[in-house]
Order: sequence, then C-alpha cells, then structure tokens
Amino acid sequence: MVVDALLAAVLFAAAIPREIHEPARPVALGWVLQAGLVLPLAWRRVAPLTTFAVVAALAFTQWQNGVLVPTGDVAVLIALHAVAAHTTLRKLALAFTVAELGVTLAAIRWAPNHETFKAFVLLSGLTTAAAVLGLNQRTRKAYTASLEDRAARAERERDQQAQIIAAEERARIARDVHDIVTHSLSVMIALADGAAYALPTAPDQAADAIDKASTVGRQAIAEMQRVLEVLRSGADDLPARRPQPALQQLDGLIAEVRAAGLPVEIIVEGKAPAMPSGAELTIYRVVQEALTNTRKHTAPGTAARVRIAYDPETVDIEIVDDGTASPPERPHGHGLTGMRERVAVYGGRLEAGPRPSGGWRVHTTLKPAELRSAP
Repeated sequence: MVVDALLAAVLFAAAIPREIHEPARPVALGWVLQAGLVLPLAWRRVAPLTTFAVVAALAFTQWQNGVLVPTGDVAVLIALHAVAAHTTLRKLALAFTVAELGVTLAAIRWAPNHETFKAFVLLSGLTTAAAVLGLNQRTRKAYTASLEDRAARAERERDQQAQIIAAEERARIARDVHDIVTHSLSVMIALADGAAYALPTAPDQAADAIDKASTVGRQAIAEMQRVLEVLRSGADDLPARRPQPALQQLDGLIAEVRAAGLPVEIIVEGKAPAMPSGAELTIYRVVQEALTNTRKHTAPGTAARVRIAYDPETVDIEIVDDGTASPPERPHGHGLTGMRERVAVYGGRLEAGPRPSGGWRVHTTLKPAELRSAP
C-alpha cells in the first residue's frame, strides 16, 4: 500500500511541469483528471479491478473532453497490470477488452494523419505487454507459494513421522520394561519366599535361593540399564544399543523359572531358520511373558511346557500349563497386549485362553518370510 501510494505521488509529480507550462483546456479539468488518474493507483493491489474501472472511466472522460493528460496512458497500463497480477483470468479478459477499446478510441482521436494504424499497434502492444507482465508476476507468486506450501507440508510430515517413530519406540521400550520387571520380580519373590521357608530347616538351600535371587536382580538391573541407555542415546544408536535376548538365552530363562519353583519342560522341534534379532527377541519375550503369568496366576505345584517347532514355513510357539486358576484370574492387561503387538510385527496372531482339560494355553505361529523381512 505504501509503495503504491509513493508510485501514485511520483506519477502525479512528474506531470506537474507540463500542467504548469502547457495547461490543458480547461485548466481545472486537467488537474482533476490528473489527480483522478494517478491517486487510485495507491489501491491497485487491494482492489485491482475497482482501481482499473476508475482509471478507465477517467481516461474515457479525458477522451470525451479532448483533454490529453500526460499520465493517462501510463495509469491505465499500471492498473491493467494490477488486474492481471492479482485477479482471475475472467476479470483480466474484461479489463483487457476495455483497455483495447480505449486504445482504439485514442488512436482514432489523437494519432497523426495516416498513422492511426501505427498508433493502434503501438498502444495495443503496450497494453498486451502490461497484461503479460502481470500474468507472469501472478504465476511466479503462485509458484513461490506452492514451493513454500510444499516445504511446510514436508516439514510437517517429517515431524509427524518423527512422532510416530518416537511413539513406536516408547511402546517397544515399555514392553521391554514390563517384561524385564514382571519376570525378574516374579522370580525374585518366588526365590525369596523359598529361602524364607527353607531357612529354619535347610539354611544351605535358603542361601542358594538368595544367591539366585541376587543373580536375577543383577541381571534385571543390567538389562534395565541398557533400556534406559536407549532412552538417553540418539536415534542413530538405537539399533545397536537395544537389549535383545536371543534364542540362545532361552535355556537360561527356563533355568531361572525352574529355580523360582515352576517345573518347566521345553521341547524344540526342527532347526531354527535364519531370522533377525528382533524375531528372536519376540520368541524370547513371548515365552518369558507366558511363563511369568503362569508363575503369578497359578497355585504351587503347577507345571508348564514350552514347545517351539521350526520348519521352513512356520515357527510355532506353544506354552501350556496345568494350573487351576479360573479364567477371570488370568491376565488381560499390558502383558498380553505387548505379546500381541510383538507377534503381529512378524505376521503372527496370538491366542491365549483356558484349555478344555484345565490350565492355560498361549499359542502363536510366525512365518519365516515375515521374520526375514521385518526390521
């Protein structure tokens, strides 16, 4: 607005010397037309079509009265440029038609003898140039706006993707924390209870149980420290720092559970196919969570069986127990949810529920193709 006002002032000032030395007839009309033609240009960006209409009407007035205002043609061209740059093509077509009509009238009235056509071509060329320059400005503006919008959209998408990745990582860490804490505390409590029971009559067994509880606690602390280190590290370090128990640690897990007082039989059928560490972690956590739930929700004397069957197409995992707990006492919280999320990543579907003959069964089948392709 300020720049446009300055432009109008400059155009008005540029015509003052001619108005003084070569005054139009009548003088007052010349000054009024001069002011009327340039002053509306201050609003050419705010209301371009209205500005053009006012300027065109005053230019027609000067043509009717035979008063040739010095800045008349320039004002019309600037107003037409504003219409082309800031309005629609339909409005531009209307303004351009009006401008061309004015060019025809001006060439007929003011062109020297036998030069009407030349004057028309010259003025029409100037009119076309003003319209083309305005269109070019609008195109550049639209292109710049599209680039800015695309950059802003890309930045938002990057932020959203980062938030999704962060949420997935938090969920993964939460599952790991749940598995570590629940399993380790369950084993430690069982060992501590056993030590307290055996202390009066078998102090050596009590000491051994306390020693095993201490070992489990230290292992849990070490694993928790690795989990917390993931939270403190950058995204580039996450894959290398994740705590990932593998299939080789299953024997140690079974030994811990047995030491806590739960008899466990493990059956492995076939040979494990090649799979990423995340798939091995999934198998480990499913077995760990299922046995932890058996320890927590069944009466003493319960036994469990773990069966892992490998073949070229599937990895079948089944954990069953003969506990007497009723279904409502069994877990329906974050443990099962975490297991379902883990096996879903590798194409599996978790089934957990009571057995017809008594006890509880956890079962899932993973596919080697998904195991190889999953991250």
